[in-house]
Amino acid sequence: MEAYFDNSATTRPFDEVIEYMTYVNREAYGNPSSIHTKGIEAEKLIKTAREVIAGSIGVSSGEIYFTSGGTESNNLAIRGYLAANPRNGKHIITTRIEHPAVLEVYKHLAENGYSTDFIGVDSNGIINLQELADKIREDTALISVIFVNNEVGSVQPVEEIVKIKNSINPNAVIFVDAVQAYGKIKILPGQLGIDMMSMSSHKIHGPKGTGALYVKKQTRIKPIIFGGGQESLIRSGTENVPGICGFGLAAKMITEKIEQNREHVERLKQLFIDGLTDIKDDFRIISPDNGSPYILNISFANVKAEVLVHHLEEKGIFASTGSACSSRKRIQSHVLEAMSVEQCYMEGSVRFSFSSLNTEEEVEYVVEAIKSILPRIQIKRGGRRVRR
Repeated sequence: MEAYFDNSATTRPFDEVIEYMTYVNREAYGNPSSIHTKGIEAEKLIKTAREVIAGSIGVSSGEIYFTSGGTESNNLAIRGYLAANPRNGKHIITTRIEHPAVLEVYKHLAENGYSTDFIGVDSNGIINLQELADKIREDTALISVIFVNNEVGSVQPVEEIVKIKNSINPNAVIFVDAVQAYGKIKILPGQLGIDMMSMSSHKIHGPKGTGALYVKKQTRIKPIIFGGGQESLIRSGTENVPGICGFGLAAKMITEKIEQNREHVERLKQLFIDGLTDIKDDFRIISPDNGSPYILNISFANVKAEVLVHHLEEKGIFASTGSACSSRKRIQSHVLEAMSVEQCYMEGSVRFSFSSLNTEEEVEYVVEAIKSILPRIQIKRGGRRVRR
């Protein structure tokens, strides 16, 4: 049996998406910038996808720019905004639990003349709102917040963050990394006061290599990639027509069932937790109770996460030790550090992430597998591994 529970890293594309992309590759292969029929056909398909994604978050299609994925969208939002608005200030704020696609940009900017503040979080991974209020200044240009954390699933109070920002410096803009939130939480940036927001196709059963950035009409950004001036002069490069079309269809399919999918994964997550309650081995659920139902970060004391993940893989079960973007580097999770998770639990932290395609049978299979594996890999305090 195969059980895939690494959906925060990437999702399996819907069959319909694969079929549609095959059609586009085969039939609508024209360059959207070409003025002949084939080019116009491709351009129309992109327009349709743009309208679908814009409609899913209640914005106009002119506020959506297609990119190569979440990382580029994050870079374009942050660097593009600061480049276009140098007079708005040289102070920027983010949290300590951002994705590397934001944290590394901030570190780069800190080395290039920007004053940066990284706001802490509590044990549930929620931003310290008082610290945020204390850090906002007159010259604060940009505040970047991850909507749903990719490792533990904590959901930030974006509406409260916007209110605090507006009360202190309404000129500062809010950028939200919604890569793990889009298609799973109903998001209306206009109502929430979000100025820019990133989205990614492969997190919602679309293809890899495609993303989008929402930029509120009044918000000015400059391109970070230069060339032919595609995407309204904001993102040059021949558009990935099959990818964009696949993204559009995946967005349509996922948002039409957003509440139904949420209820489904909530049941799966609770079934998973309930199945582990009779385990005598010491374990801790790191994900907050009110976090995203799509992410369950759980840690077993005196167990190396990498060892558990590889044992699960031998049984056809796929999970992660954390963010797929940093798990291969074998570095300690900056998210768990920020949450002050004890060292013994930090080393044994495994992320199980769900999708609408997962089943109760798969959850039961994983739980039983964990119960059979733990006694063989748990390390006693003396360093000797228990073998049974």
